[in-house]
Amino acid sequence: MVTVDEVRRAQRAEGPATILAIGTSTPPNCVEQRTYPDYYFRITNSERKIELKEKFKRMCEKSMIKRRYMHLTEEILKENPNICAYMAPSLDARQDMAVVEVPKLGKEAAQKAINEWGQPKSNITHLVFCTTSGVDMPGADYQLTKLLGLQPSIKRLMMYQLGCYAGGTALRLAKDLAENNKGARVLVVCSEIAAVTFRGPSDSHFDSLVGQALFGDGAAAIIIGADPVPRVERPLFDLVSAAQTILPDSNGAIEGHIREVGSTFHLLKNVPGLIAKNIEKCLEEAFKPIGISDWSSIFWIAHPGGRAILDQVEAKLALKPEKLRASRHVLSEYGNMSSACVLFVLDEMRKASVKGGFNTTGEGLDWGVLFGFGPGLTVETVVLRSVTI
Repeated sequence: MVTVDEVRRAQRAEGPATILAIGTSTPPNCVEQRTYPDYYFRITNSERKIELKEKFKRMCEKSMIKRRYMHLTEEILKENPNICAYMAPSLDARQDMAVVEVPKLGKEAAQKAINEWGQPKSNITHLVFCTTSGVDMPGADYQLTKLLGLQPSIKRLMMYQLGCYAGGTALRLAKDLAENNKGARVLVVCSEIAAVTFRGPSDSHFDSLVGQALFGDGAAAIIIGADPVPRVERPLFDLVSAAQTILPDSNGAIEGHIREVGSTFHLLKNVPGLIAKNIEKCLEEAFKPIGISDWSSIFWIAHPGGRAILDQVEAKLALKPEKLRASRHVLSEYGNMSSACVLFVLDEMRKASVKGGFNTTGEGLDWGVLFGFGPGLTVETVVLRSVTI
């Protein structure tokens, strides 16, 4: 008789979960940050709020963002004036957009990842989909399965409303799936559109304005599997370890709520300061087993939630300026795309490494860290090891 232990050993992969391909996508509509304040106050019929507009201009100027991509166009907003108000019933209109556009944008990113992977999509065994943009049933995972023509027997996991740390969460779950299911190939998709949080300015709730200055739309997809097939699959990064923690004294630091007016966004505490204060402990716990304590000796994939977060983390850890270059580049070119953002940074890192002539995918360095920061205040820490191409 075969024992249960023997069955379990046969079910598990031999090696660590590995990233095999990455794809990204954005809507075609691009907005320039330097002209956005004028556009934003005009389209929301708020031009009379001169002082508030000047405050918003300063936010945009200091954001380090050059451009963002958005599904919302001027035509769409004119057709849905309630979305332009600060507080007007508009959930139905926002939901109608998100239900269609989130899986559609995710499909574009997923198709790019599948094309890079080079294997039949029928080989995908699991799908992990996450978004903070709308909620529906059946979910965006189901819609993506139909749009891509994936196997109806694919094992799906849908995660709604996690926020900006969800890119790290999705990698952590995909790691467990790949390592505990021999031969599994996991498609991870993070897709976000800011139509659910867009609203006009408020004279009293300035934290909402922060969101209007930061958020953009984008989707990222990653294929993960253990024991890559030699000369068939090209591994990029090993997922060595993954951890999640809630930072102390951070209750209510970032909040979002679904209301008749759509999704509301609130910053209630010094988020950059809380992250900077606690990030070294996350690093020490993650890298102690490896024996690394020089944080400039590893490559960095940090969620660019905003310029202040990157600046304070860099200062707190005395990082060399180039360590957060990939994160700053993504923030500049796309803004904060919530869960998808950190996967854009991962893609930027491997592209920049190849351009730099390195034969590995992490600035020529073996070890790296991926950080997701979001509501809670929750931090996801993923240890990466670059794989020789």
